[in-house]
Amino acid sequence: MSAGVPVRSRGMTSGFGMRPHPSLGGMRFHAGIDLAAREGDGVFATAEGRVVQSGWSGGYGLAVTIDHGNGLQTRYAHLSRLGVMAGEDVRSGELVGFVGSTGRSTGPHLHYELRRFGRPIDPSGTLGR
Repeated sequence: MSAGVPVRSRGMTSGFGMRPHPSLGGMRFHAGIDLAAREGDGVFATAEGRVVQSGWSGGYGLAVTIDHGNGLQTRYAHLSRLGVMAGEDVRSGELVGFVGSTGRSTGPHLHYELRRFGRPIDPSGTLGR
C-alpha cells in the first residue's frame, strides 16, 4: 500500500519494532511509528477506506482505525479530538482527528500503525508516496 502523509510531522520520534518503552520500562514491541507534531494539528487518512473504530482505545487513548480492504488497516492514536465516526467512508487526505497526547503517551504526537490481517507491519516505507 502506498500511502499519503497522516500529519505534518517534524520527524519520526520512535520507529517500528523493539524499543525501550517510555512509560512502562523494559523492552517492548512498538507496533507502529511515532511522528512528532503539535497538539491540535490535523491528522489525515493515508488512503481511502471505512472507519471501523473511533473512540477511546485503552493505551492508544482516542484513536481511529480505518479498514482499507484486502486485509489492510491503519490506526491513528493518542488523538486530542476525533474527526470521524465508525461507519463513515473516508478518502485519502481526509481529516480524521487532531494530534494529542491521550492514553499512554508522554507528549503530543501521532502514533501511526499499518496492519495486514491484524499483524503489524512497518509503515515507514509507505508514507508520502
